[in-house]
Amino acid sequence: MTFSLDSLSAFVYAADLGSFSAAARRLGKSQSTISEAIANLEIDLGSALFDRATRSPTLTAAGRLLLPQARQIMAASQELRQQAAHLNAGVETRLTIVLSDTFQSQTLESVACRLEERYPMLELECLVGEQEDVLDLILSGRAQLGLVGAMDRYSPDIRRQRQRDASELALYAAHRHPLAGLARVDEPLLGQYRQLRLNTYGDKTPASSGQRQWYAPSYLMLLDMARLGVGWAELPSWLVRSFGGGELKQLEAPGWPKRMPVDLVWAANRPLGAAAEWLRCWLTGQDSI
Repeated sequence: MTFSLDSLSAFVYAADLGSFSAAARRLGKSQSTISEAIANLEIDLGSALFDRATRSPTLTAAGRLLLPQARQIMAASQELRQQAAHLNAGVETRLTIVLSDTFQSQTLESVACRLEERYPMLELECLVGEQEDVLDLILSGRAQLGLVGAMDRYSPDIRRQRQRDASELALYAAHRHPLAGLARVDEPLLGQYRQLRLNTYGDKTPASSGQRQWYAPSYLMLLDMARLGVGWAELPSWLVRSFGGGELKQLEAPGWPKRMPVDLVWAANRPLGAAAEWLRCWLTGQDSI
């Protein structure tokens, strides 16, 4: 059994618009062409799709049953054409981004919406990482783009662009922690209590064996540890507002809060696909691209 997309289009539009003539006008064809296409489709399917005894053609029971499948085939055909056009234009089928918790979720929402609007067929994967972990994922080819709290030094194999908005970092402790009851703290006082510190998988610096430090590979995990009251932590302020549940107090300390720039990074020796390149330009303020 074979049937053409033209005949399916004639069927769907005639059913939706209520007449063969309206379908002909919408598709830019003659009414006789539409009538012939539907008649041939009925022959191919072995079922009458319209009752022509009425003033306006109405769907038969078979027509009502087969109409949803016809719509699905047309939609799949449109997706196939879009995907082929994207491939011909150099658009990758999959894009993986590594996100730091220093990158605010509101911006991520904008990224997702813009990508969905511009590249509806793109498969998007978001990973979470910090510092060296982000760079390792980029250099290994596991991800194409990464957003990371700005580092002092990058490998020559990494390219970077500074983002427009910086992230605010502050010191936090649970309300029941001894430090939370103080109006102000300083470095010697902080040193008397356990610090919850970031320690990524790719960090080659040996962790201290001191009992005054506990480690985790992400800010979100540090936040959860701080909520338990086991120590104080340096955390992105937006993360605390969004996920702290009101259980953490910001500590007043000299030099805090601090602003941390955020960098967009990618591999220098690996060309970006069309979607990744568009996203890179959008994130760095080149909206016209």
